[in-house]
Amino acid sequence: MNDDQTRTPDDAGAIGAAGLVLRPLTARSIVLSTLLGHHPPRLPARALVRVGELFGIAEGTVRVALSRMVAAGDLRQTDGSYALTARLLARQARQDESRSARTRSWSGDWEIAVVTTPERRPAAERTALRQAMATLRLAELREGNWLRPANLDRPRPAVVTDQCSWFTATPDDDPAALAGRLWDLPGWATRARALSAALDRPATHANRFTVAAAALRHLLADPLLPAELLPESWPGGQLRHDYAEFETELRELLRQYLSDTP
Repeated sequence: MNDDQTRTPDDAGAIGAAGLVLRPLTARSIVLSTLLGHHPPRLPARALVRVGELFGIAEGTVRVALSRMVAAGDLRQTDGSYALTARLLARQARQDESRSARTRSWSGDWEIAVVTTPERRPAAERTALRQAMATLRLAELREGNWLRPANLDRPRPAVVTDQCSWFTATPDDDPAALAGRLWDLPGWATRARALSAALDRPATHANRFTVAAAALRHLLADPLLPAELLPESWPGGQLRHDYAEFETELRELLRQYLSDTP
């Protein structure tokens, strides 16, 4: 799913009923959301056009968006089908990881990254580091100091190993209280429950698609903490389950489009 969105009239009912404020979907974001949620991320133009029709977007508008996305390097086109390019394949991998993270048993240790490069780093390097830390799900305790419980199994990209020194330590503070300072856990949980409720509520395909896109973005912000540090009744697992059900629905919808469309 993608986060480049614009509201369409059909979105208003489900969004209002769920008590959520969601950005609407444009032709570009509908195409990206469909491909990012599909495995493999390659579909014929006719299937993408049919998905656009769910939102009242004309075929010509979808095809113009496809041409512009190819020109921008977001998609590659072959024999009437469109597929994600390498940059967006990396985004899809991050989204997949947010739904099924590789975790390990937690010993109580935290991983800590401290920026050790000269203070006057180029702005591009600082931005790249922040983006990488967000992907790794580390939180910034203070400027240049990042940490999280050491319960995730994932590689560290060069942008963080080049700029930081890494340590493993056990904090003196209560770990649950520390996690509460680093992440807005009640806020994340409240929105996750609202998204799950919206996905569970009967709605049009277009409304469910819009809510599902927001749900997947929200999962990218899940800190994926050990169970010991989470509030009771943490809704992360339920939101993942609800999104998986939507993904099954989307696959069936696309299968019908591919079989019904000449």
